[in-house]
Amino acid sequence: MSRTLAREAAFKALFQLEFNHGEVDERETYELLAIETAIEDSLQFGRLSQKNLLYIQETVKNVRAIVGEIDEIIKAYLREDWALNRIPAVDRNILRLAVYELKFTAEEVPVGVIINEAVNLAKKYGADDSRRFVNGILDAIAN
Repeated sequence: MSRTLAREAAFKALFQLEFNHGEVDERETYELLAIETAIEDSLQFGRLSQKNLLYIQETVKNVRAIVGEIDEIIKAYLREDWALNRIPAVDRNILRLAVYELKFTAEEVPVGVIINEAVNLAKKYGADDSRRFVNGILDAIAN
């Protein structure tokens, strides 16, 4: 359960940073604040181990460091007439988190777990059709 909370916290931080990232010289401060806020919010739902706290911090920093590369992977699976900025911010950040886990982490997490947790985040935070959209894109990327 705590890794699920950690993923949700990482998503919340990434989502917050999409809109509130600060100027170039403030980005690290904004990143730390977003991570701390997401962790505090998650702690009301359960405890997070030191390993999961580290997961949140590293995941947010790493996704932001290679977001361009992650976005290119996502774009390759969008319909030709769709641009990444047409995807709602919730879905875009869920996809970024999941693609990072699918393609860029050494940790062995089953593909089904990554996709299922991304779909659950889409159900919780996205629009009515978000879960189907997120599932379809991630399934295509994973295969």
